Amino acid sequence: MRAVVLRRFGGPEALVVEELPDPVPGAGQVLVEVEVAGITFVETQVRADRGPRRAELPAVLGNGVAGTVTAVGDGVDPSAEGTRVVTTLGGYGGYAELALAGADDLLPIPAGLSPEHAVALLADGRTAVGLATAAAPRPGEWVLVEAAGGGVGSLLVQLARDAGARVVGAASSAAKRDLAASLGAELTVDYTDPGWTDVVREATGGLDVVFDGVGGDLGTAAQALLKDGGRLSVYGMAGGPMTVPDPRVTAVAWPAVDLRELSGQALELAAAGRLRPTIGATFPLESAAEAHAAIEARTVIGKTLLTSVRPPARP
Repeated sequence: MRAVVLRRFGGPEALVVEELPDPVPGAGQVLVEVEVAGITFVETQVRADRGPRRAELPAVLGNGVAGTVTAVGDGVDPSAEGTRVVTTLGGYGGYAELALAGADDLLPIPAGLSPEHAVALLADGRTAVGLATAAAPRPGEWVLVEAAGGGVGSLLVQLARDAGARVVGAASSAAKRDLAASLGAELTVDYTDPGWTDVVREATGGLDVVFDGVGGDLGTAAQALLKDGGRLSVYGMAGGPMTVPDPRVTAVAWPAVDLRELSGQALELAAAGRLRPTIGATFPLESAAEAHAAIEARTVIGKTLLTSVRPPARP
């Protein structure tokens, strides 16, 4: 099979397509012929060896994939073969034509939902649903979503708006702000503009909820806009150190819910037309390096995906 292999830490060029032996499912595992693999910002950090975890080299990155089960290992119901699924892989193995997954991690792709949308919702969807469940925006409340044009951010805009909240979408480009507005943000701001906090404070009188996936100076500035007792949901540090909650605000904890259950909720919301992931760019497997470069350059709006179509076996 073809796979994108990381043999040294470095820039996007460190991702190289190679031929590897086809994996064989062990007990409790299935083999998935990958149609689509998701790419996350964290994976670009892991590739550069500055992420929250350190990969053991050589490594094939990629956590979320969608495709068809083509083989099962011992202890797995044979009827799983031929089903179209989306699944996590434990952090590695997704940038490939074939991937091994735990049978217990599989989620069927709901009817009417594309594999691209299923992958886009697998990790980002469960994150957004979990965060929104915990922060529980209420009708009429003002909610700030940072990086509102990103994978998680664009979903949080929709979930907060669906709950009846009034949404402020913060994003660095006009295109991302336009996306946030199209998804329901009542106000959008450019967080690279020094006066953005004044705009938000004047329009809202103070925020009730902040979804902080950026950290650094942006997270600190956003937290300062919260009313006393306002809810701060911290889930990332893409722009600097993770935000430390101030004593005057309420830090929102992640809900004690199974991740697979949250992913399933996101898929069902999408199948029902209540949640729409934004696919910013799709690259073929051979262009994984270009995909990483695009994410790091912040030129992609929404989710970035890899597609893999395995050529027919030679006679």
